[in-house]
Amino acid sequence: LDLLLLEREVGRDDLVLEVGSGTGGLTSRLAQLAGGVLSVEIDGDFANLVRELMDEAENVILHRGDILRNKNELNADVLKILNDLLMQSGLANLKLIANLPYSVATAVITNFLLIDLPIERMVVTVQWEIAERLSSNPSSKEYGALAVLVQSLADVTVVRRLPPSVFWPKPKVDSGIVMIKPNAEKRAHVGDPLQFRQFLRELYIHKRKNLRGALASIPFLKMKKSEIDEKLEELKLEGTIRAETLTLEQHLTLSRTFAWS
Repeated sequence: LDLLLLEREVGRDDLVLEVGSGTGGLTSRLAQLAGGVLSVEIDGDFANLVRELMDEAENVILHRGDILRNKNELNADVLKILNDLLMQSGLANLKLIANLPYSVATAVITNFLLIDLPIERMVVTVQWEIAERLSSNPSSKEYGALAVLVQSLADVTVVRRLPPSVFWPKPKVDSGIVMIKPNAEKRAHVGDPLQFRQFLRELYIHKRKNLRGALASIPFLKMKKSEIDEKLEELKLEGTIRAETLTLEQHLTLSRTFAWS
C-alpha cells in the first residue's frame, strides 16, 4: 500500500486489522501510525519472521492462523480477538488495511461486509481483475454477483492501479488499491444481507441464461415459468434480458419479489 495513503487513512484512534503479514513491511508501518494492530498470518515462517521484527511493538498482536473458517465464514478466533480489542483498547475506529492474498481477497471482503463487526473502512490491495469486478457497472463484462453485493452494502472506490514492479516478489498481474466504506443506509435498504447474497449466488450460477431462465433454475424458487413471467411483467422487466444488465436497485427488487417466494 502507498505510504502517503496510509498516513492519510490511519491514525492513533484506529484499530487496524491486517490480513497477510508477509515479511512485515506493512505491519511495521501500521504499528507506527495506528493505535493498535492485529496482524493475521497463516504461514508459519512469515509469522515467526514478523513476530521477531515486531517484538518491541507493544501495540501489535500477531495471530498465526487463517482469517477464514471457510469461504462463507470468518475465523471465530480472529473475530473474538477483534471484539476484545475493541472493548479493551478504547480505540474509536476499526479498519481493515491489507495487501490481501489474492486467493482469499473476495471472501475476506464480502464476509466482513456481511457481519455486524463495525468496520469503518477497508483499504486493500487486490488483483486488478478483482478491483475491476468490485467497481464495475451494469452491462460491463466484469459486472456480476460480487459487484452487486458489495456495492449494495458499501461505497467502492478504486484508488490506484499498481504494476507488478512495485511488489517483491513480483506477481504476474497488475494489482489495485481499493477503498470500501460500509454504508449503514445501504445495508438497511438491503434488509437481510445473507439472504441477498444467497439469492445473487443462485441467480448468477446461471449467468449465461436470460433472466427468466436463471430465475426458473433457482432450486428454492419452485415457481412455474408462467408465474415468473407474471411477476417480471409486474416489475416491468423483460424475461429475455440478462441479470448483468440490471441496476443494484433492480437486483434488490428481484430479491424481495423472488428470493423466498
